[in-house]
This record gives sequence, C-alpha cells and structure tokens, in this order.
Amino acid sequence: MSSRILLVEDEPGLRLTLSDRLTMQGYEVIEAADGESGWRKGLEDGVHLVVLDVGMPRLDGFEVLRRWRAASIETPVLM
Repeated sequence: MSSRILLVEDEPGLRLTLSDRLTMQGYEVIEAADGESGWRKGLEDGVHLVVLDVGMPRLDGFEVLRRWRAASIETPVLM
C-alpha cells in the first residue's frame, strides 16, 4: 500500500508536474486546485502528508492549516 499525499496547488502546470513526480516515486496523489477543496479533502482519512500552497484563491494555505488544526487534523504539512 502506497502513502497518500494531498497536493493542494492552484497553478495547473505545477500541480501536474508535482503530481507526476510523486506518482513516479510510488505515492498515491490526491489533487486539489484551491484552498476550499483542499481543506475538504484534508478532512478525509488516509492522507499521510499534505503539500500545501500558501497563496491560493478561496482560502489561502495558512487558513486551510488553521482550520485543520482546529479540527484536530494533525497530518504533516509541507508549505
């Protein structure tokens, strides 16, 4: 079973590149294109790591992280 990484990035080209690279390394990548959808996907079980962009539409990365921590989501986050 591979580790699941949530990639929250609003730039399509960067999201595609990072997703491809992580997948080639054997990770299962879940993608979100904005902070709101990333926040919702981060509430799901089974995410082992989050790669979180800071500057995004709808919710920025700092607010997404604040909401996860307030909901006791302790998944490691790389910003």
